[in-house]
Amino acid sequence: MASSSKKVIYAALLGNSLIALTKFIAAAVTGSSAMLSEGIHSAVDTGNQMLLLYGLHRAKKPADALFPFGYGKEVYFWSFVVAILIFAVGAGVSVYEGIHRLGHPRSMENFNVSYIVLGLAVLFEGATWLIALKAFSKTKGRRSYIEAVHREKNPSIFVVLFEDSAALLGLLIAFAGIFLGQLTGNSLYDGLASILIGLILGIAAIWLAYETKGLLVGESAQPEVVRDIRRMAGGYPEIEHVNEILTLHMGPEFILVNLSVDFKDSVSADTLERAVQKLDRQIKQAHPLVKRVFIEGEARRRPDFAGT
Repeated sequence: MASSSKKVIYAALLGNSLIALTKFIAAAVTGSSAMLSEGIHSAVDTGNQMLLLYGLHRAKKPADALFPFGYGKEVYFWSFVVAILIFAVGAGVSVYEGIHRLGHPRSMENFNVSYIVLGLAVLFEGATWLIALKAFSKTKGRRSYIEAVHREKNPSIFVVLFEDSAALLGLLIAFAGIFLGQLTGNSLYDGLASILIGLILGIAAIWLAYETKGLLVGESAQPEVVRDIRRMAGGYPEIEHVNEILTLHMGPEFILVNLSVDFKDSVSADTLERAVQKLDRQIKQAHPLVKRVFIEGEARRRPDFAGT
């Protein structure tokens, strides 16, 4: 999972770096507001990929006394920061540049340069988009893409997929704005294209922030994982009743499990200890992402949380 994430991010980092440079050069040569917005977009994406790599690096730090469950949530935090940067920098600057162009029209020139750069950008962005889509498709299984994004616990891949999807759509809008500007001789279309690019980035950023917020606050494991743990615990003769199962993703590859069970009163301490050890081992073998299991004995009660 981690190696696949890094492969996607490195591919996007390389592609966006080259694209940003060519877009800025083209914007300086042609005077296109939409091209400048696209350059800013690619530059922001380049910085975002660096932040995602930093988050993956930090998440690998081993647990210590200050963070006994490790640093896995670092990748969630930096993914959320990426969403904020896309909104504040990418969307904000693009909308501002478009509004500024509408108020201060400027003639455009060297249209062929813009078309060549946009064509190359589509090729580079398309290649990184396909890499991200292929990696994400492996993790989504038979679920729809929207459901898979909502349930995915490793945000780094779908963050890149979102960025590249917004980038490809932005390139098409930039092309349309520049083409209409050339066709009519009116730079109004160039400014409108820049504003539309900013709005697309804003929508993508809001959705990313929404999805990563849940992971940052603390989402449970997949329902099927919880159901399977309940089934395993309920199969032990030493356990009278499984009260509730609380799970928490401490990182993309770290699930914390807390079980509240009612042990039979007739069970001896030695038998109880062996049952707990066996259940702990069984859960971790069946679900490798489960790293820590806590089992507490409580009298039978009604579950407080639906679905547990």
